[in-house]
Amino acid sequence: MTSANSQVSLSELPMDNWMANLPSALWDTPLCYMAIPGSHNAITYCLDKNDRSPVDLTQPDMLQKLDKYMKPIIRPFVYKWAIAQESCIREQLDCGVRYCDLRIAHRPNDSSNDLYFYHGVYTTMTVEKVLKEIREWLDVHPKEVVILSFSHFLDLNQERHTQLVSTIKSVFDSKLCPIMDRVTLRTLWSQGHQVIVSYEDNIAYSHRELWFHIPYWWANKCKAEALIEEFERRKQNGRPGGFFVTGINLTEDLKYICSHPTESLKDVVMSTYPELLSWVKQQKPGSNPGSLNIIAGDFVTESQFIATVIALNENLLNRTIIPEP
Repeated sequence: MTSANSQVSLSELPMDNWMANLPSALWDTPLCYMAIPGSHNAITYCLDKNDRSPVDLTQPDMLQKLDKYMKPIIRPFVYKWAIAQESCIREQLDCGVRYCDLRIAHRPNDSSNDLYFYHGVYTTMTVEKVLKEIREWLDVHPKEVVILSFSHFLDLNQERHTQLVSTIKSVFDSKLCPIMDRVTLRTLWSQGHQVIVSYEDNIAYSHRELWFHIPYWWANKCKAEALIEEFERRKQNGRPGGFFVTGINLTEDLKYICSHPTESLKDVVMSTYPELLSWVKQQKPGSNPGSLNIIAGDFVTESQFIATVIALNENLLNRTIIPEP
């Protein structure tokens, strides 16, 4: 597929290699102007269900106390609302995810320097192990590019940040894309870069391989209609200049969770996807003020979310078609 006039829907591309199979008309489009599917709280498929694993320290005091004294009752609720992805990282990448929201923590009372992911509770898999899995996947998919956003650091002192940056560099090595003005697929392919790392800490200023934190539009709404309304309001103020994420992930507070004891985050997400995806289908990537870039969601492999986001790039193809003289 090399023609901008190709009639094949981009949603029908092989998802594990969709970037490699894009029309050549998109190879010189900056990635920050393309539509890229992302995974919110990407590494929550391996949360530690051992009751000895503590609730993460960002949780409300009330939840931490309830968990301490009523663990058998509270823990099932925590897991039902903490898991945002059920597919492992390889499956997510195979299904087309190219942006991963990674929240990093050092576990309390852990004498080692191992780092984990967290959301409600901590993961069983270390950060280093997951990064190595991503590296192995990239080795087999040499034209795919992933954006890894490291943020929401919990209990990371300067020494642990230094250790994490060292791990990132050793795992990805020359695949890391240094900060540059115009990132396109053609440029990345020619230089062998496959990984853009966004890092939400000042240590990023000391490393040319670390991009500054990519803004994440979080609506903080529990209803699809309210979330859409919030994003339409933000679009009126114009998009950020570089990469940015629109997170179509719903947020339920403790009050909602307690008043819906039989529900789970997955129940809420899957029931609202039809409404959210109908809104996503109306969006356009590009440099215009109201355009979107990375779109991230929950349980992304279990709906048409990824294919829907990728298909938005057809809007860019239409602009590149030169009319007949």
